[in-house]
Amino acid sequence: MKRFLLFTLALSLLAPGFAKKRQPSPELWPDATPMDAWFADTTAVSLSALGRQYRLTDYGIFPDGTLHTEAIQSLIDRIAAEGGGVLVVPAGTFVTGGIHFRQGVHLCLMQGATLLGSDNIADYPIGKTRIEGETCTYFGALINADGLDGFTILGPGTIDGNGLRYHRAFWLRRQWNPKCTNKDEQRPRLLYISNCQNVRIENVRLQNAAFWTTHIYNSHHVRLQGVSIFSLAEPKTHKGPSTDAIDLDVVHDILIRRCYMEVNDDAIAMKGGKGPWADNPSKSEGNGSNERVLIEDCVYGFCHGCLTCGSESVHNRNLLMRRIQVNKAARLLWLKMRPDTPQRYEYITVEDITGEVAYFLFIHPWTQFYDLKDRKDIPMSYADHITMRRCTMTCSRKDFDIIEQPDQYLLTNFVYEKNMLTVLPASK
Repeated sequence: MKRFLLFTLALSLLAPGFAKKRQPSPELWPDATPMDAWFADTTAVSLSALGRQYRLTDYGIFPDGTLHTEAIQSLIDRIAAEGGGVLVVPAGTFVTGGIHFRQGVHLCLMQGATLLGSDNIADYPIGKTRIEGETCTYFGALINADGLDGFTILGPGTIDGNGLRYHRAFWLRRQWNPKCTNKDEQRPRLLYISNCQNVRIENVRLQNAAFWTTHIYNSHHVRLQGVSIFSLAEPKTHKGPSTDAIDLDVVHDILIRRCYMEVNDDAIAMKGGKGPWADNPSKSEGNGSNERVLIEDCVYGFCHGCLTCGSESVHNRNLLMRRIQVNKAARLLWLKMRPDTPQRYEYITVEDITGEVAYFLFIHPWTQFYDLKDRKDIPMSYADHITMRRCTMTCSRKDFDIIEQPDQYLLTNFVYEKNMLTVLPASK
């Protein structure tokens, strides 16, 4: 009888519905909240799934050196009117000024294809946009997408900003006026995504931006996978000033995965607003937070900062950068503490990083173009719950370069775990 009862119990344990299959625990953000399953879906986009393909050369647009802005824009508008599809750039170099994508229209650059930006700023119409932490009137980008749901850019071809003329003009202007700003030498960005959702940028090469390379504003659920981003860092007269690889500006739920970034400024820079009233909606238009950003399995060449908070940033929360290989970047994590802007950088984790940087962690006041305007006091800023762990790195200058200024900002809850940092003897 006893043996029978044990057998019956064993059968009941195996019966359907007796015990639910154990589900894997969700990954957690630095503040211990669960990470949405959206971040685990890294399935590549299929060109065939994006709809009818409209090849440039089938519509009289050829790689002949002619500026094709109007013809390409007309084709984009036609695709939208016909129910959507894919603007396909075949092999060859096609020149254009600023173009604007419509709902349901995607972009694919085939092997050997290059979409080359005009180096004449007059080919980029002026309009209301977002730049350097401000909503203002400025030049549009080479590729513009505003208010779209489901926009996709596919490679393996190239989008080239043709930035050399702009770069040389900028450095000449700096010789004439050392205080000139980035906007003084009018330059277009390469890619501007604004007010969008469900964006995929995959397996494409972005290079030679005249200004920022990829600017994502007020958007969410954006994936960048297998993207390669380049701009010149030498020689000085030719290097690309402020050619950030990816600028995140008032966004949430962003995945940057298996990308390569080598630029002459920050690789990934968190934006969101600047100025003494940047956190006050009634006094500053369009500012906000960046939340839930995952950066993983990427490779960095030279850049000023692998992950940079600021200089135009109000609030960043739940940033996770992991499993990164770095090749001689200037700074791994850079917190720019701007004395004329209230800032909060919180719950940032950097883990499992290998390679070489000049500085492992760099925290300094950022005073470029300092302007308190009509504010009498310096707004306080905060950086807290910053974790750096399991990193194995060589530092050519210094491991930690931190300036503490408690009258301007407070640094709390910094955690360093199981890091192996080697500072080169010549840099001590």
